[in-house]
Amino acid sequence: MKEILRDNIDKNEFLVHRSVFTDKEILAHERAEIFSKCWLFIGHETEVPNAGDYKRKKVGGRNLVLVHSHDGEIRALYNTCPHRGALVCRENEGNSRVFRCFYHAWSFTNDGKLQGMPGKDGFPEDFNDCGTKDMKAVNRVEQYRGFIFVNFDDDAMSLDEYLAGAKEYIDLAVDQSEHGLEALGGVQQYSVRANWKLLAENSVDLYHGMPTHKTYFDIKLAQDPEIKKVKLEGRGKDLGNGHAVMEYMAPWGRPIAQWTAIWSEALKADMEKMKERLVERFGEERADRIANYNRNIIIFPNLVINDIMAITARTFYPTSPDYLEVSGYSLAPVGEPADHRLARNNNFLEFLGPGGFATPDDNEALELCQEAYTNNTEVEWNDISKGMVRGEENTLATDELQMRSFWRQYNKVIQASIMNQEASLK
Repeated sequence: MKEILRDNIDKNEFLVHRSVFTDKEILAHERAEIFSKCWLFIGHETEVPNAGDYKRKKVGGRNLVLVHSHDGEIRALYNTCPHRGALVCRENEGNSRVFRCFYHAWSFTNDGKLQGMPGKDGFPEDFNDCGTKDMKAVNRVEQYRGFIFVNFDDDAMSLDEYLAGAKEYIDLAVDQSEHGLEALGGVQQYSVRANWKLLAENSVDLYHGMPTHKTYFDIKLAQDPEIKKVKLEGRGKDLGNGHAVMEYMAPWGRPIAQWTAIWSEALKADMEKMKERLVERFGEERADRIANYNRNIIIFPNLVINDIMAITARTFYPTSPDYLEVSGYSLAPVGEPADHRLARNNNFLEFLGPGGFATPDDNEALELCQEAYTNNTEVEWNDISKGMVRGEENTLATDELQMRSFWRQYNKVIQASIMNQEASLK
């Protein structure tokens, strides 16, 4: 059996074998045991608010349609015709009572039921009595606070159980608004020539923040004379089931209630009132966390919720061991005033957008790692030990507990898959 992880608490050493970033056989195990059996984010309920609304989605390597059916239920339909397999829905989004296949014109209601087909007299009268020619739906679709997930494993635990400690931190993002969050229009899509797990690591790696994104922090210092020194101080936490978070203070403004000098005085007055309202709703301590602290959350395996200078949801999926595709969504409080929304969007694009200060830096770093893994025969292991000497209760946000949480769950799943495969070959 392949050894992919060495977790030595006595030596305060945590190593990951670099073959996990390059091996095609390991990717096959990931697709079978992770992307086919874990809960995967498909979208936000506000993307399909009205009956008939739909959006095409790619989730876990599958083509899906997220649709608000006319019976009021939100479904995820496999976007493939039961007849000859063509994509049924070709538009990226819209509103429709019926989906019609381009190839042979079979049509389906937006709950997936076969409605009509040309040349019906060439088929038996009971052709679809059992519903086998309807568009197939994903059986497991569940929500938490507006975040919709799918699971392709009918026997999986509930989403509520799966999210475990991550729910507390999703709540901190959603509770910024008394009316909940909404997904903003458009999805930012890009690709990286690197393994998907490198992006999972990077998303909860505050250790790289200052050296990799130095230009951004230098600009923040120049913009706001009250900032004497950039400090990234906080804690990292294991949230169970491979999920983790880093919660910390940072110098950028937060449109919920943390003003920065680049914004107008009118925004400052608004934000002071917003903070007062948060205190009324939640008390001083929780209001302070919601308004002033940043959170980068990884939901195993491939959802990152950044509640930092803006709220974003980012998902990613591997097309090969050294190539991944990324989709980024921006979220905001429902009914947010236009000037606050503008500040939020500028924040998002400045740092987290594909052309911002952070994302290109991160992508470059991940691709440099992937390129160097050609040396993994001679240099086999990555070290992810930072902070182990402090113990989990005292770990800093700039330590690597968050990544160790991910890797422990990953190792558990993949080793079980490898053992099952080896047993079946005996």
